[in-house]
Amino acid sequence: MACRTTCRRLSSTVAVATRATTAAAPSMAELRGRRSEVFSREQARQRALYPRIEKIEVQLHGPGLDGTRVVMNKGLSTPLSCAKHLTEFHVVNSAVALVDGELCSLYRPLTESCSLSLLTFRDQDPALVNQAYWRSCASLLGQVMETCFKEDFSVELLSAPELPVTSGAFCHDVVLDPQLDSWLPSEESLRSLTRGAQQLIHQNLPWEPLEVAPPVALEVFSHSRFKQEEVEKMAAESPRGTVTLYRCGDHVLLSASPLVARTGLCNQYEVTAVHSLGPGPLGLQRRVQGLSLPLQLQAHHMVWRKLRARAERLVGVSQVLDTTSPPHPTRSTLTPPPLCNATT
Repeated sequence: MACRTTCRRLSSTVAVATRATTAAAPSMAELRGRRSEVFSREQARQRALYPRIEKIEVQLHGPGLDGTRVVMNKGLSTPLSCAKHLTEFHVVNSAVALVDGELCSLYRPLTESCSLSLLTFRDQDPALVNQAYWRSCASLLGQVMETCFKEDFSVELLSAPELPVTSGAFCHDVVLDPQLDSWLPSEESLRSLTRGAQQLIHQNLPWEPLEVAPPVALEVFSHSRFKQEEVEKMAAESPRGTVTLYRCGDHVLLSASPLVARTGLCNQYEVTAVHSLGPGPLGLQRRVQGLSLPLQLQAHHMVWRKLRARAERLVGVSQVLDTTSPPHPTRSTLTPPPLCNATT
């Protein structure tokens, strides 16, 4: 309760400061830059907490690794650092890790001696890896939506519903600029969004995690009322009263659960649909959906076509808001203008 009260006070303070600067609202690119700067500053502060190199012992588990121990640097070494002491297979194929039984990012610094298991998509039970991958693909979808439109159109990222892989699609909810309320994405628009995702995948960008106190997260998302409320909720539910940020390029996001190591682990990736969910507190809500397979797995084009058709259907809600509308939204026959040239 104390944490929730503190978060609300901090959120109110940030909101007042936000209203004071509304007259000179920054562009989306400037917002991304500011969020990344706050992330870098806090990351540097946390690394400075370990001025002296201290050693920890990591006991590795997995096929052919039981009994293997490596000596690493406290607060600096990560599960990926441990993988680099093994083989190229472990470096290339590891997606997430189990540290003392807790699922975590490959980039999370190790702060004490522990046991470590490196998880891949070809493990005997890949359920945890698959769910982390689905979550990461949804995060990538949010990044694409925030960067694909021209700078004079605002984009408010909402949540990425935690959906099982069996749902057939991952998704991210957004509110676009009111000027785009009448926009109906064409097939070319979806292909343009897909190309934007593929560009990020080809860059092989890491998802860097950073566990922070609520005031830091509120500063990062000082221009997003929705994200401020999300920070409050996540901090109240966290046993440590903290939240975890992830950075991919200059894009910073919140995630309650770990993401896979890097965008390059994605292979087949396609944005399949943009559904209208109706008006919400911040404007017209849309659900953007996609489908992907990891680098280690591939599907025949006929199988992919069937999976894609399934991924076009609205997921994650009990019923479609307008039962009289067709199962797939009508798409404009014209290529809409708001997308950036970089993704067209």
